[in-house]
Amino acid sequence: MIDQEIPSKASPSRTAAGGSLARWKIDAFLAATISLNFGARGILPVVLPAMRADFHFSDVAFGLLGSLFLWSYAICAPIAGMFGDLFSRRLVILVSVVTWSATTFLSGAANGFLMLALLRVVFGVSESLYLPAATALQADYHQPETRTRAMGLNSLAGSGGVVLWTACAGFIGEHFGWRYAFWALGLVGVALTLSSPYLLSEAPVTTNALARTKSREALAYLIKDPTYLLLVTNEILLSIAGWIFFFWLPLYLYETYGIKMAAAGFSGMATLQFSGMFGIAVGTWVSHRFPGMDARDRLLLFALGFLAAAPCLLTLLFHPSHPIVTISIAAFSILRGMGGVYEMPVLCDVVPPPYRSTAVGILIAGACSAGGLGVFVAGCLKQSLGLTGVFATLGGVSFLSGLALIIGYWMFVRRDVERANAWMIEKSV
Repeated sequence: MIDQEIPSKASPSRTAAGGSLARWKIDAFLAATISLNFGARGILPVVLPAMRADFHFSDVAFGLLGSLFLWSYAICAPIAGMFGDLFSRRLVILVSVVTWSATTFLSGAANGFLMLALLRVVFGVSESLYLPAATALQADYHQPETRTRAMGLNSLAGSGGVVLWTACAGFIGEHFGWRYAFWALGLVGVALTLSSPYLLSEAPVTTNALARTKSREALAYLIKDPTYLLLVTNEILLSIAGWIFFFWLPLYLYETYGIKMAAAGFSGMATLQFSGMFGIAVGTWVSHRFPGMDARDRLLLFALGFLAAAPCLLTLLFHPSHPIVTISIAAFSILRGMGGVYEMPVLCDVVPPPYRSTAVGILIAGACSAGGLGVFVAGCLKQSLGLTGVFATLGGVSFLSGLALIIGYWMFVRRDVERANAWMIEKSV
């Protein structure tokens, strides 16, 4: 019974938690906001060609803008995760949505590199508050048998949002100017918060005394959890690949194949996100089709997805045509999506509820630190190595990620789930 979450006084009403309707209303709100959350990150690379006409950014300057967002996100993510365990998760989510929406809107009024750089830092800080609290809140409302499905649908919304909103930003930027792209998405975020009184509510578990644990207690628990530490390592490795693709693929298509700005933005993001969404959908279906899977099964599927994805990018070394590039990147993204859908459910298997927001915050900090470094280094290497060479080497990163997860599968995950269950029993009276 390693997959079953032992009930305690912290969680007796979680399955009821306002009823099924309240649970799925919250899922709908989180899906909508994560769609915009991920989409807002993609505006900058999509409208870069138009911004260059005004500001004359170099490749290194553009890479630095991407890195500033990721590094500010990374620095604040652990603190943001602690906020999600110490305070109302609902309130933390709303503060994040309002602040990142306002920052996105103000980015449309930027008058130069320094102002845009400052806004990217604020944007990173505000977005860092969202995902730890949102993940923990969703886990509060779902037991293991529905958690993968709910989180998989959330991942689908995030991937779909990247395609939808970056395509909108590219169209607006090409026809009306890049500033209007920022203004439009900022206003959408403000409008979303107006629906929160009807859709977003707090889960009872976060008002319990167990959820008010001190941050050092959470850190002391997590540092002794090998499976969690492997998940952090994996997230660091996969984020290097993910963020390099996210920031540089539209420009690569624009420069290499002469695709127009809006089309390059849509094509690049659609290749990554639609194929990733397909992979996520398959992984979610497998979880639904086999509800008896335990944490070890989920971690194995997670690892196999990344190991299988690794060889897909080797074709880029031969400078193939645009269709071959599209197929290679799509296959890579599908296999990653099939495995990646199990990441947060495995984290929830090995981390008790009061520590989950902190755990997600630390994981995101590692991911964004590595991703920011990858984006910046890719900008520095663009002239000498070329983006084709950079993209091809990311297959090796995926292979290392899969190997790290296999270690967890063989050595740690069963023991760490049992430890989490024992913790819940100890805290119940």
